[in-house]
Amino acid sequence: MKVYVSFWLPEAPLNALREKHDVTINDKEELPSADDLAAQLSDADAFLCVGSRVDRAVLDRVGDRLKIIANWGVGYNNIDADYAAQKGIMVTNTPDVLTETTADMAWALLMAVARRVVEADTYVRAGEFQGFKPFAMLGSDVWGKTLGVVGFGRIGQAVGRRALGFGMKVLYYDAVRLSPEAEREIPATYVDLDTLVKVSDFVSLHVPLAEDTRHLIDAARLSTMKPSAFLVNAARGPVVDEQALLEALRDGTIAGAGLDVFEREPEVTPGLLDLPNVVLTPHTGSGTWETRTNMAHVAVNNILAALDGGTPPNLVNKPATR
Repeated sequence: MKVYVSFWLPEAPLNALREKHDVTINDKEELPSADDLAAQLSDADAFLCVGSRVDRAVLDRVGDRLKIIANWGVGYNNIDADYAAQKGIMVTNTPDVLTETTADMAWALLMAVARRVVEADTYVRAGEFQGFKPFAMLGSDVWGKTLGVVGFGRIGQAVGRRALGFGMKVLYYDAVRLSPEAEREIPATYVDLDTLVKVSDFVSLHVPLAEDTRHLIDAARLSTMKPSAFLVNAARGPVVDEQALLEALRDGTIAGAGLDVFEREPEVTPGLLDLPNVVLTPHTGSGTWETRTNMAHVAVNNILAALDGGTPPNLVNKPATR
C-alpha cells in the first residue's frame, strides 16, 4: 500500500513503514501546497501528516483509498477530523510522548521571561556589560509565587508538578475537574478561569484550540491580571488575542510573556518583535531529537495498525463505515 509523508522524518521510524509499504516522502524544504498534497493523496492509502493543513477543500480531492491521516503531533487542529470522519477516514495523533518535553519548554519560557535571560544575553553580546551593577537587569522571582495552569491535561499537570520544586502554589482551571485524590497528589487547587488570571503570578496555557478556547485570553482577561504577572503560551496561538497581548505588554498591563506559538503562524503580530519583555520561540515545544523521533514512531504505529485492518491506538475521530 502507498503511504505519503509530507516532510522529512528520522529514518528509523520510516524504515518500519518501508518494510511493509511503498513510502513516498516530500523531499522539499517546504511543505507541499494544497494542490500537490491533494495530488499525492489521490492514490494514497495512508498519509503521515507533518504540519500540513488538511481542510475540507483538500479532503474533497483525496482518493477513495485513503484510510488514515496520522498527524505528527498531539494537536490536530490542522486537520478537519470531523469531515474526515464523514468520509470514512481515520485521524490519529501522538499523545503522551511529548508531554514532559513540552512542559520543559513552557518552563524554559517562564524562566527566560521572568529572569530576562534573552535581554541579558543581548546586553552582554552588545558589549554593554562593563562589570557588576547592583540594579542592572533585575527580573522577577519564580520561587514561592503562584502558578495558574489553564488546561490541566497531561502537559498542564506536568507543568504543575515542576512548580513544586520551586515551592509554588499551583492553581488550575480545566473544563473537566480532577478527582480530589488527583488534586491532592500533585497538589493543585481548582479555581474558575477568571479567578486564576486575577491571582496568579504566572499563567501558563495548555488547552487545545477549539471554538470555545479561541481568544480565551483576551483584552478583558489580560486587564484583570496583576501588572507583575507573566503569560506563557505553549498551547496554540489563537488561544490568545495577540493584538490585545501586544497592547498589554506595551502599556504595562502585565509584566511579560513567553510565546512558543502565534495566532497567525508563521506571522507574528507587528510590534511583538520590538518588545524586550516578550520571549519568542518558533513552535518548538516538543523540539528535541528524542521526542520528535518518538512522535514519528507513534504516527507510524498508527498507520501500520490501520493498514493491517485494525483500530489505531490514538484514534481521535469516529470514521463512518465506507
